[in-house]
Amino acid sequence: MSVDSSEICLCVSLSEQEALDLAQFLKRTGFADYCSQAVDDEGAYRMRAVAEKVRRNLVAIGYDPR
Repeated sequence: MSVDSSEICLCVSLSEQEALDLAQFLKRTGFADYCSQAVDDEGAYRMRAVAEKVRRNLVAIGYDPR
């Protein structure tokens, strides 16, 4: 995995239950949730994009709640 110099690589140790809980949370979080926490729509879109990166990585290792 190559990392752009303007990016960070985040490594977090989670229990299986924590990973499942986070996957569930990310699945259930909608754009309105990001909007309610962001300064503006642009910030909400960025937060959602980052959350989607995390969600995709959880799916890749088997945490894909139905």
